[in-house]
Amino acid sequence: MTGGKTVQGEDMLWETYLATKSPAIRETIILKYAPLVKYVAGRVAIGLPSNIEFDDLVSFGVFGLMDAIEKFDPSRGIKFETYAIARIRGSVLDGLRSNDWVPRSVRQKARELERTCVELENRLGRTATDQEIYTAMNMTKNEFHQLLSEVSCTTLSSLDELWSVNSSDDDSVRVLDLVRNNDSEDPLHHVEIEELRTTLAGAIDSLPERERMVVALYYYEGLTLKEIGEIMEISESRVSQIHTKAIFRLRGRLNRWRKSIVEV
Repeated sequence: MTGGKTVQGEDMLWETYLATKSPAIRETIILKYAPLVKYVAGRVAIGLPSNIEFDDLVSFGVFGLMDAIEKFDPSRGIKFETYAIARIRGSVLDGLRSNDWVPRSVRQKARELERTCVELENRLGRTATDQEIYTAMNMTKNEFHQLLSEVSCTTLSSLDELWSVNSSDDDSVRVLDLVRNNDSEDPLHHVEIEELRTTLAGAIDSLPERERMVVALYYYEGLTLKEIGEIMEISESRVSQIHTKAIFRLRGRLNRWRKSIVEV
């Protein structure tokens, strides 16, 4: 079967389902795109505590797939896979949050690290070095690396989280997708997206080289931490630490942007 016939078949499948809402066709679509759920669950599972069951992630993701099928609008010109992956990932993350999978002590450490990164950057006017961060936190280098390992499970999916630009769930977007040039018919919505896109792109560009590389390989190229480690010739745990630092820096920048919007 050629690629053109495959696309035509998929278009026909969606047209029929949207017109009839047939349960049988809906089941066919679910089975067709079920592998996306395992793909997303596998990506999210990286770095999570060992007590988190992969099957639970898949279960959360199935709800996201079903939600994506119900809300998908082919007329927007977006591939279903792209739309579904964002919805599935959001559903998995929501499921994890609802089960309080990260211990309170770890969340406190994560907030302290993020606050320290933001304060140092504001005071120094540049990205803080590792030494400046762990010195400000009254830690040794080894204690700092241990901290990064502990809080890494709170950050591995941060840039894949869905942010609601307006009040409607349909206006939710994946944070990292905001660096792409997507048109918006609503002028205010367009301005907000452009400002956030500029802020995120600038924040990524300002990251130290190794952190910027990890972000690019993980989020844009879709590589695992192990694969990134092989490319950079460092251990998987070290890649996780570098990723964690990058996310805390980016999250601090984005949170300041959101706060400035609220204040205005």
